[in-house]
Amino acid sequence: MAAVDKLRVGTRGSPLALTQTNQVISILKEHHAVLCKNGAVDTIVIKTTGDREQSRLLSEIGGKGLFTKELDEAMLRNEIDIAVHSMKDMPTFMPDGIVLHAITERIDPRDAFISTKAKTIAELPQGAVVGTASLRRKSQILNMRPDLKVVPFRGNVETRISKLEAGDVNATLLAFAGLIRLGKQDAVTSLIEIDQVLPAVGQGVLAATCREEDLRANAMIASLSHPPTTVAVLAERAMLAVLDGSCQTPIAGLAHLDGTGKLDLRGIIARPDGVEKAEVELSGLASEAELLGTQVAEKLLIEAGPSILDAIKASGPDIIHPHPEMEHPENMKENQQED
Repeated sequence: MAAVDKLRVGTRGSPLALTQTNQVISILKEHHAVLCKNGAVDTIVIKTTGDREQSRLLSEIGGKGLFTKELDEAMLRNEIDIAVHSMKDMPTFMPDGIVLHAITERIDPRDAFISTKAKTIAELPQGAVVGTASLRRKSQILNMRPDLKVVPFRGNVETRISKLEAGDVNATLLAFAGLIRLGKQDAVTSLIEIDQVLPAVGQGVLAATCREEDLRANAMIASLSHPPTTVAVLAERAMLAVLDGSCQTPIAGLAHLDGTGKLDLRGIIARPDGVEKAEVELSGLASEAELLGTQVAEKLLIEAGPSILDAIKASGPDIIHPHPEMEHPENMKENQQED
């Protein structure tokens, strides 16, 4: 019998990234028995610029594409076949030659509130300090509680929880999905409902990339797809592509497909200081997911108006580009890492 070509799976080395990658490999083996053969899968850990640069915010060093750049480059050099990511960490636009797949069913997309001072955001003391690296979270928190002080807060899940327990901040927010995958649900003080803080585009969903020309890798990844999740992600990312969100743009979005084939998409764009936000929710057909995303984005731009858009532009160069045909491959969505 001919030897099985190894499937080389690239990943970052954080606990969450490795956990997610191992989960995907296990599912791949369930779908493709040939991968169960000894040595048929290699896990290749690649350290990214975003991992190395822990002292500065991502918006200062090039955006959160720095968590995918080295993996993309390794893939294009044919050093790995598949890379596994959190969907919310994926850049708005993929490099030429690389295909993005939404894989497995979305798990709870809500943000988790973790605090040593209060059970909810509403119960935090006046002027309490909240740590987050995400402008999406910052803007929505300040919209609810303008009295709070929101400070930059980077690091993986374990690092942030340790900093919180050490008293560096009074509270932080993390993606509940990541905590579930790490088995750290006990760290959660309470869950934040989506009508209070809308999640990041793709939150709760795993993503995998491969070379466009690699038929084997594409087929393997496609076998893991959960169609309702894929439809939702298509709508959310179509919205993001029109808004062309950068790591300096507070954008949130969540789509849901019901049992009748109706797709609902809710999107938010906000001032970085949280003073104002625009919110739009529309419904459409699952078969027209990307059209729905475009419609929500276009209406968001109208609802946001000059006051919000000018404030976003003033916070950094080239923040909003409402034309998807404009090429800005370095403009990434919101600033998050491992949360």
